[in-house]
Amino acid sequence: MCNYCGCREFPLIGRLSAEHEAIANAAGRLRTAVRDGGDPHAALDDLLALLLPHTAAEERGLFVELREEGSLADAVAKLCAEHDDIHGVLGGVDRAAPDWPAVLAALDRLHRHIDNEEHGLFPAAVIALPIPAWDRITPPAAAPR
Repeated sequence: MCNYCGCREFPLIGRLSAEHEAIANAAGRLRTAVRDGGDPHAALDDLLALLLPHTAAEERGLFVELREEGSLADAVAKLCAEHDDIHGVLGGVDRAAPDWPAVLAALDRLHRHIDNEEHGLFPAAVIALPIPAWDRITPPAAAPR
């Protein structure tokens, strides 16, 4: 994950990056379960439980603002297509006859996808989006107790 440009100081990017780390760890557990034994179905369910809300949050928040701003619209379209591809493979696993090689290939694509967001899109978004856009997509901080 990116730790050099400061983009994680933006609360939304920090949250999405932390989710990327959790997703990458869950993907690693799935890969291990497929290759070395274990319960790959449970590992797949764990990954999907993290991945689906994460990509929905990206697509309904940050990506909307980036499309509106315009300069990164093509990159956002590519990333959304990758979301659809990865979700299609992982969410479409036939539990009775799983195609684990296809799942492993999707995990490779997921790894590259996360890398592209962390080292490409997120730093570029910090530069491209004006503060009012960040205000619209950043959840308010919790009130102190």
